[in-house]
Amino acid sequence: MKGIIFTEFLEMVENHFSVEVADQIIEQNDLDSKGAYTSVGNYDKQELIKLITSLSECVNLPVGVLLKEYGKYLLSHFLIYYPQFFQDLTTTFDFLDTIDRHVHVEVKKLYRDADLPSFQTKRLSSTKMQMFYHSSNPFALLAEGLIEGAANHFGENIHVNSDISENHQVATFNLTLVD
Repeated sequence: MKGIIFTEFLEMVENHFSVEVADQIIEQNDLDSKGAYTSVGNYDKQELIKLITSLSECVNLPVGVLLKEYGKYLLSHFLIYYPQFFQDLTTTFDFLDTIDRHVHVEVKKLYRDADLPSFQTKRLSSTKMQMFYHSSNPFALLAEGLIEGAANHFGENIHVNSDISENHQVATFNLTLVD
């Protein structure tokens, strides 16, 4: 898993909780990386799972809540780091349509070894979309947070109805734009 996912997660922990909490969750786990991540490095996804689980226990919030919040946080930072992926887009649905066809194509050019999730979309009407998520990582709720973060960015009220597999690697998100 790309290091940016780790560095941004720890930054979120520091910003939303504290540097001490970030240090604590690193120290609580036997991490091969010792918690020293670079944004371009590659790391075992199990380390992120351990960190999220430890954070959940430390701050007494469910893992699912933390994953969704992290997805929103990550989207807000992608807006800063990769504004070109949002350029000329005016809606959440437009953005979600571009993830596999544009965003991930560009990411693969830079990081051929990146293990990216699949985001396939199907527009059902001007106010309804289905998004199918598939990943080797158990982060469907993080993906839901990304959707919510995109809706926040575009100033849209989108109701998300999720059907997530038990292993959190596959999900169908039924999205409805609400006035």
